[in-house]
Amino acid sequence: MLSTSLSKMSLIVLSGQSYTGPLDMLLLMAIANRFIGFKFFFSTDIDDGSGFYATWFFQFVFAATAATIVSGAVAERTQFGAYLVYSTFITGFIYPVVTHWGWSKTGWLQNQIVSKILFVDFAGSAIVHCTGGIAAFVGALVIGPRIGRFEDGAHDPNPQPGHSTPFAALGAFILFLGFLAFNGGSEQAIVGGDHAVVVAAAFVNTMIGGASGSITAVVLNYCIAWMRGEQKYWSLLQMINGGLTGMVAMCAGCNVLHQGAALGIGAMSGGTLMWLSWATKRMKIDDPLDAFAVHFGGGLVGILSTPVFMNGGIVHWQNCDSQRANYICDLFEYKVFAWNLAGFITITIWSGCMSLIVFYCLKLVKMLRVSEDDEIRGLDIGKHGEPAYPIEAYGHGWSERKSFGQENGKLEYSLMRFKTLNHYFEITNIGYQDSVDGSTENSL
Repeated sequence: MLSTSLSKMSLIVLSGQSYTGPLDMLLLMAIANRFIGFKFFFSTDIDDGSGFYATWFFQFVFAATAATIVSGAVAERTQFGAYLVYSTFITGFIYPVVTHWGWSKTGWLQNQIVSKILFVDFAGSAIVHCTGGIAAFVGALVIGPRIGRFEDGAHDPNPQPGHSTPFAALGAFILFLGFLAFNGGSEQAIVGGDHAVVVAAAFVNTMIGGASGSITAVVLNYCIAWMRGEQKYWSLLQMINGGLTGMVAMCAGCNVLHQGAALGIGAMSGGTLMWLSWATKRMKIDDPLDAFAVHFGGGLVGILSTPVFMNGGIVHWQNCDSQRANYICDLFEYKVFAWNLAGFITITIWSGCMSLIVFYCLKLVKMLRVSEDDEIRGLDIGKHGEPAYPIEAYGHGWSERKSFGQENGKLEYSLMRFKTLNHYFEITNIGYQDSVDGSTENSL
């Protein structure tokens, strides 16, 4: 329930911002300097026939994506007010600056006056996903891990799984379909010229990259378990994350890549996902959804692989004559790679530093993290007063279930629920033991 409310709230906040000003900075038509836009606040001086409304809606969704990436990394322990604050800063300032750099003709990554080279990021591998991914990493770092996630001296974290794998699969299915619009829609036209061909190529490459990422992540997860002597299994959740990472990697060049290149880039993204997921856990950074590994890892692979494998890139370079009309020929393909690398590094530093300021300030004023009691009980109850799955909704079985718990079930349940929460084990055990004896009812 909290995840749903966060997603809806981000849309509400962003809708208001996009009208009053900050989102207008990112619109491609904005008059601006190389750093940021400064026109069309409150949607003034807009030509209705310029495609403004279509651009507004498309960029609105991209900005919302950058903000909601962060929520997965700080899940189950973040104040709702903190979410409002950091999503406002991300969509109102951090992301608009980045998207102006990379997608506006006046932005320094797209302005050829400086470099004579264009930043290649068709649908936002770096602009959207690296921005959101590094912000997610910073948020998880500053807020700290969930209670009981890591134990002193232990290399592996204690498992704290989500409540519904089928729901996760349903969400992944929706995301996979959404990525087709995310990537293919970045052409912003489908009628006339070669637009339909570009959109179709983006669709095909997105699906191939996602499939390759899924297979790679699942196989690597199985092989790693086998090499470590652990139980081997084919993980649905790793398949989901691998597919998402592959599609994120496709964002940068899905319009200019051959299908074989999409297959290879997807595989690389699956491996990057596994490595970054392992690295964050070893650093004892608690990212429940692997948001950093999925979005930053996929964005990293996509933004750096596209100049290498795209048509006219390092691998598929044709000849100087075919490129001379639009670009400086001398070592052009390597310059595109270097320019993309420069853009990636700058975006990472900008988003990371700005996010660090926001999250650290929230922590200083004690607005970032919920209380330990609320975290243990769950935020749906402690902060919203509306459980996602109220027991009362199951009918007359409620009284029978309560009676059973008082007789012999509560102590057993408490041991199962808090077996990884060593800090609270003794308190919880005593509370439930009193309840079993009848001296204290509903003590937790």
